[in-house]
Amino acid sequence: MNLVRRPDAGRRNLPRFRIAACLLLAGAVLPLTLLRFSGAAAGTRPAAPQRDRAAAVVAITRQAMKADHLMAVIVRVTIDGRPVVTQALGESMTGVPATTSMHFRNGAVAISYMSTLLMEYVDEHKVSLGDKVARWLPDLPDARVVTLKMLANMTSGYPDYVTDPAFDKAYLENPFQSFTARQLLGYAFSRPMSFRPGTNWGYAHTNYVILGEILQKVGGAPLAELLNQKVLRPLGLTQTVASATASIPSPVLHAFDSERRETLQIPPGIPFYEESTYWNPSWTLAPGAVETTDIYDMTRTAEGIGRGELLTRRSYELQTGPHLLGFGSSLPGCSCAKQTPYYNYGLGIVRSGQWLLQNPMFNGYGATEAYLPSEKIAIAVAVTFGPQAFDADGDTTNASTAIFRAIGTYLAPKSPPPARP
Repeated sequence: MNLVRRPDAGRRNLPRFRIAACLLLAGAVLPLTLLRFSGAAAGTRPAAPQRDRAAAVVAITRQAMKADHLMAVIVRVTIDGRPVVTQALGESMTGVPATTSMHFRNGAVAISYMSTLLMEYVDEHKVSLGDKVARWLPDLPDARVVTLKMLANMTSGYPDYVTDPAFDKAYLENPFQSFTARQLLGYAFSRPMSFRPGTNWGYAHTNYVILGEILQKVGGAPLAELLNQKVLRPLGLTQTVASATASIPSPVLHAFDSERRETLQIPPGIPFYEESTYWNPSWTLAPGAVETTDIYDMTRTAEGIGRGELLTRRSYELQTGPHLLGFGSSLPGCSCAKQTPYYNYGLGIVRSGQWLLQNPMFNGYGATEAYLPSEKIAIAVAVTFGPQAFDADGDTTNASTAIFRAIGTYLAPKSPPPARP
């Protein structure tokens, strides 16, 4: 099995578990019913009062739940900071309705916090994006060549531990185990560089594990403390917390998964579906940036990061601008891809057209938070999956991204998320 996935590839080339921070808008194919609904609704938006917009967003979400066999969806939309709708649909567990106060894992959303912290240090003249990794971690491969910018925009060439077969096997055999940063980097550097630094684009969780180590050295404190002090609290995120364990604050949105089917040697014809809520997420990002959140903080993140509230104008532009558009190419053995209008990477920020977003998916959770600066629209969606969402191999796609795209097309018909090439 090919263990590598490009951003524009199909779901079949994933590792057996979902790539955590991922990234990707891949698999965000809108059901035909959503496309028809959003297209029709888009034409009526100028005259639609807020209650009609709210009803349309809920209708889009309900259609997605049915089409993609979702167990729960929590959605919140704001325009210029004013709420349009906040709604929870479906069940957290059988007989337990999902609510808007429930907490879930945020995965790659924390990457945008880490890149914001990096750019704050740039604004404070504590570091520059051109600083070499060797300044802090001289023993890493190519440490005298790889820069902070290369870590932040995924052009370092460092291999991704997530695609290492040994890591894949170890994790899926025991998803409750905890991994240290040293262990994760050990898996990553058991293989050679994916490409020469700065010559391609390749998604690798390794970059942000390394960046987390460096940010701690720059700030002189644990990463969780630095993120809380300089990013989370200034943005008013009261429900976003890091944990050294697999705990989730109550109330909890529970998650379920089928991705261990192959590992457990369960034949395709036999139903298989297990709770994954408390699988240990320590592998997903740098220690101190492994977090849980709620839908209100996800929406506020889209607004605050999307507007660059904590950064100078120059640092915001460096973080969110389309600087890699057209760069990169696919490469065997690497999650490498050309950067397109559909998907291109800033510094810890995904760009799709004019939308700025992150869309994590792992351990039975999927989510998307996105912001359109020109119209001040923020969308946050969190989903969990029912048994029928998984195919015979235990695979599924991040349905939250399809919901975001449908809502974004409805609310911003002149600046919709672009169609997949």
